[in-house]
Amino acid sequence: MEIIQFFIDLLQDPRSFIAEWIASLGPLGAYGPIFLIIFIETGVVIMPFLPGDSLLFTAGFFAADGQGLNLAILLPVVWVAAIVGDQCNYWIGREFGRRIIDSGRVKSMTPERIEKTEAMLDKYGPLAIFLGRFFPFIRTFVPFFAGLGRMHYKKFFFFNVLGGIVWSSVFTLLGYFFGGIPVVQEHFELVIVAIVLISLIPAVGGVLKAKFGKKKPVAATEGAEANVPAAVAATDGDAEADA
Repeated sequence: MEIIQFFIDLLQDPRSFIAEWIASLGPLGAYGPIFLIIFIETGVVIMPFLPGDSLLFTAGFFAADGQGLNLAILLPVVWVAAIVGDQCNYWIGREFGRRIIDSGRVKSMTPERIEKTEAMLDKYGPLAIFLGRFFPFIRTFVPFFAGLGRMHYKKFFFFNVLGGIVWSSVFTLLGYFFGGIPVVQEHFELVIVAIVLISLIPAVGGVLKAKFGKKKPVAATEGAEANVPAAVAATDGDAEADA
């Protein structure tokens, strides 16, 4: 429970956590927790709820104007964390994926998320490795299912490196260039909440589509089944009339 509460607190106020890491571990030591959290979110399939986007944004803010972090160090740190994390997740899926799914112990791996991830891989192929970076939860599952489906490793590696660099750079640089704006400073917590909510929109939309999009075929099937007795009755009536 303590670890869950830690991540909830981190999600709500990443600025205080990074400030505390800089104060207690020193500027160089603060890169360690940032690396670890980005790596775990992308590399451990049971931890898809970590605040990767908001953490990158906040870390970028602390790299601006000499606030403790250095952008020239921070960017390579988050690049490596994102790339190595997906690499790890790929091999977990490749070696243990079927057993993990069959066990049913990963509660975050809901049927809707599995379906959305598999649909993305089917539609976009290796490009899904890049696109999936920008979808919370999905970004944790995509490399896992790529490994499970035994995607060609060279293709996976290329899009993993490309996606890891682009995703981590975008959110880090957003914090670097815009985190110091007065209105952002005054409402920093609200900005973090907004980032989380905006990044969740595609995932929520996918869940709703998976849930309600299936009702139409079911209704059509039920309608067809309901018409079967009537069709049979009509056929019987025609047969009796012919007789």
